[in-house]
Amino acid sequence: MPSAISVAVLPNAPHAREMATKAHNSGREVLIHLPMAPLSKQPLEKDTLRPEMSQGEIERIIREAVDKVPYAVGLNNHMGSAMTSSLPGMQKVMQALGRYNLYFLDSMTIGNSQAMRAANGTGVKVIKRRVFLDDTQNEADIRVQFNRAIALARRNGSAIAIGHPHPTTVRVLQQMVYNLPSDITLVRPSSLLNEPQVDTSTPGRNSPQTEPTAPRNPFRGVKLCKPKKPLEPVYADRFFNVLSESITHSTLVQYMQLQWQGW
Repeated sequence: MPSAISVAVLPNAPHAREMATKAHNSGREVLIHLPMAPLSKQPLEKDTLRPEMSQGEIERIIREAVDKVPYAVGLNNHMGSAMTSSLPGMQKVMQALGRYNLYFLDSMTIGNSQAMRAANGTGVKVIKRRVFLDDTQNEADIRVQFNRAIALARRNGSAIAIGHPHPTTVRVLQQMVYNLPSDITLVRPSSLLNEPQVDTSTPGRNSPQTEPTAPRNPFRGVKLCKPKKPLEPVYADRFFNVLSESITHSTLVQYMQLQWQGW
C-alpha cells in the first residue's frame, strides 16, 4: 500500500521494534499506539494509562513506549474513553509528550475527549480521527466508511481515518487507495498538524473521577383519583345535547350566523 498510510504500533507487542523499523524503512510514519483506560469494565493491558496515575508513572510508561517503538513521531490512544475524558489525566500525558516532540492523534473513542484542552500551553499538537473504517469486518461497510472519509475531506479540507490490520480492511484499502478521486490526496497525519482544529469538549462532563448520577426527573406522574361513589351513567340524549351545544358555540358556526345576519 502507499507509504502515506501510517502504522501505529502497540509498545508491548511481541515484535513492536521490528514492525516499527520495517514501517520506517518503507517510508511510513510511525506512531505509538498506547493503551489507555476505557470507561467499560474490562481487563487492562500492561502499562495502560489511567487517570489516577501519578505524573511520574505516566512519564515512565511513555518513556518506555518511546524506547520500544523506534522512529515514532506521534502517539495515539488504544481504547481510552476514561483516560481521554479526564482533563487532569490528559494534562499529565501532554506534559510527558512535550519532552519527546511527539504529536497526539486522538482516536476519539469518546466525544468529550479533553486532549485538545489538555494540550494548551504544552506545545503538543493534537489532531483528531474523523472516521473508523472497520467497526465491523464486513467489506461493504468498510467501503461505506472509506467513502465517508472522502466526503468529509471534501467538506472540511481533510479527514483522518483509522482502521485495524484485519484482512478485510487491508483488502478494501488495497482496492480503494489506488482509485482515489482526482481531488483527494493521501497524506501522512503529520501533514495535518497545522490544519485548524476545533475543540468541542466540555470540561467536567463524562469525567471518570465522578460516578454518573441518574438524571433528575421532576415529572413523577399523577396518582389515580378514585371516586368515592359510583359515577352516574351518561344517557344518549345527554350525549347528543352536549354535542349539539358544542357545535352551536363553535367558531365556524358563529361566523356563519354573523354572515347570515349581515345578509
